[in-house]
Amino acid sequence: MAISDRKRKILAAIVEHYIRTGEPVGSKTLSMLAELNASSATIRNDMAELFEMGLLEQPHTSAGRVPSHMGYRMYIDTLMCCNPLSQDEKDEIDALFNVRDPDPDRLLQAAANALAYYTNCASIAATVTPKHIKVKRIDIVPIDSRTAVLILVATNGMVKDKVCRTSENMTPEVFEFFRKFANDRFCGRTLSEISSYYVNSVAVSLGEYSRIFTPLFIAIYELCREVEEGQFYVSGETNLLAYQEFARIAHDLLLLLNSKREMTDILNRPLSDINVIVGKENIRSEMNAASLIVAKYNVGMDNGGAVAIIGPVRMNYATVIPHIKYFAQTLGKLMSETLGNREEEQ
Repeated sequence: MAISDRKRKILAAIVEHYIRTGEPVGSKTLSMLAELNASSATIRNDMAELFEMGLLEQPHTSAGRVPSHMGYRMYIDTLMCCNPLSQDEKDEIDALFNVRDPDPDRLLQAAANALAYYTNCASIAATVTPKHIKVKRIDIVPIDSRTAVLILVATNGMVKDKVCRTSENMTPEVFEFFRKFANDRFCGRTLSEISSYYVNSVAVSLGEYSRIFTPLFIAIYELCREVEEGQFYVSGETNLLAYQEFARIAHDLLLLLNSKREMTDILNRPLSDINVIVGKENIRSEMNAASLIVAKYNVGMDNGGAVAIIGPVRMNYATVIPHIKYFAQTLGKLMSETLGNREEEQ
C-alpha cells in the first residue's frame, strides 16, 4: 500500500500518541508537531484519506481517529523505529532471571515470570523437543521393596523422574535386572520410537514376568511423552485484567492462555525468529483484541522453543520487541549452558 511520506508520518504519530495516551487523536493535536510541518486542515484531509484506506478508525462521530489493526500492521512493518537496548537495560533483564539454576524447568518458569513482570502483560515460555532426541539412560532408585523412582535422561540433557509402585515385592537385584534390561531396549531410540506399541512388545518379550514390571514400563512411556511434549509456563495472566479492552473476554482469553495444546499450536505457527500478530490477525477470536509477540530461541543448534507476550493491541511495540528479543536470546543461552553442563556430567 503506497502512501505519501506525510501520511506515513501522520499514521506513525497517531499510533504513538494512542499507545501513549489511549485517547483518540485529532488534527489539531497533530498540527502542533514540528516534524509534520502542516496545517490542521491539511492533516485533517490526510487523516480522512488514511481512514478511507482502512488504516484509521473513528470510535465516535465527534472523536478523533485511532489506528486500525491494518494501521498497526503498517506501523510495525514499515514505520516503527526500535531503539537498541542499553547495557543497563540488558543487565536489568539478566537480573530478573533466576540464572544458573541447574533445573531447566525452573529456568523456563523464571523466564515467564520475568517477562510478565517486565512488560506488565501475560507471558508464555515453552520448549520444543527436536525429533532426533533419544533416550540416553534409564536409572532406578529403590525406595522400598515395592517403591522406586524411575529416572529418564534424554540426549538433550533433559531429566524426568517418576515414582512407581509395583504390585509385588522386589529385591534390589530384581530392580537392577530391570535397569539393565530397560537400558538395553530403550537407550539409543528416539522418543517417538518409544510408542505404546513398542513398549508393549518389549514387555511381552519378558513373558510371564512382564506383569511384575508393568508399572515401570508405563512410567518409561509416560516420561518419554513428557520430554517429547516439552514444557509450558504461563505467567502474568492477571495483568490482562487491568486492560479495559479485555473486560468482556477475560474469562475466555485466560482459558485459552492456560490451554497448553492450543497455545503450543499457536506459538509453533510463526516461521521467523520474531513475529507480531496484531488483533484480528490472530486465528482465535478470544485474541482479536490482543496482540501476540512470539520470539523463538535456540538451544545449541536446535530450535529450543519460544517466549511470547500477550497484551493489548495498544502496546508499545517499539519498546517491547527489542526486550522480548533479548529475553529469547538470554533464555536460549542459559538453557544451552544448563543442558550442556548436564550432558557433560552424565
